[in-house]
Amino acid sequence: MPAPPLSLIVSTLRSAGCVFAEDEAELLTAAATTPAELTAMVEQRAAGLPLEHVLGWAQFCDLRVAVDPQVFVPRRRTEFLAHQAIELARAAATPQRPAVVVDLCCGSGALGAAVAAALPRLELHAADIEPAAVRCARRNLAHLGGHVHEGDLFTPLPSHLMGRVDVLIANVPYVPSQDVELLPSEARVHEPRVALDGGADGLDVMRRVTAAAPAWLAPGGSLLVETSERQAPHAVEAFTGNGLHALVATSDELYATVVIGSLPPA
Repeated sequence: MPAPPLSLIVSTLRSAGCVFAEDEAELLTAAATTPAELTAMVEQRAAGLPLEHVLGWAQFCDLRVAVDPQVFVPRRRTEFLAHQAIELARAAATPQRPAVVVDLCCGSGALGAAVAAALPRLELHAADIEPAAVRCARRNLAHLGGHVHEGDLFTPLPSHLMGRVDVLIANVPYVPSQDVELLPSEARVHEPRVALDGGADGLDVMRRVTAAAPAWLAPGGSLLVETSERQAPHAVEAFTGNGLHALVATSDELYATVVIGSLPPA
């Protein structure tokens, strides 16, 4: 069977509500190995499957990160969180000791991969409660020397990391429970709810992380979380209440807000 013409693919995607139909059509065409595969991929996308799940990868910090079905798709705004973490990890590293970085709620492992790709030496650990995410993260981090653990927040991390973590990245879910149903169907239907739902005000998981983080951080170590602009003041309260010096970093370009909390140096 012949491949569908690009114009027909664009028309199909546009009719399905894809805003960037032309770009998506080109990506699908380049990814498909046969006309039948291309037709199937276009049908999946038109039916509402996230483009990244159809392609099997997402672009993140100039990396192509594998993203399996039912795994949280890394957002472009989260690249701001990655850049903040990279700078802190770079500052923490010494010629004698690489920085120790932990990526909690790691999903596909995109954040850990971005940090590892930017630093020549790194001790990297990642963790997620979702088995599908753990399998995906292991694929993305294995060649970078990362260790991926399955379990709830800090529970599966090796105990030798306590008091040694220089940079703790926690891209926790922060959508308030009542707002999850308002999300686009791509997220609501095709991503795990545990990766989206942050509880009544969206900050339940963040508070759990913030309460436990000081025991894992090295002196001078930092915890970074992404949040909304509206939630940031409440996140800062949680950070300072647990002994962390907190600041808020924002990116107007990416519409991103990151709260960074640091332990005092030794």
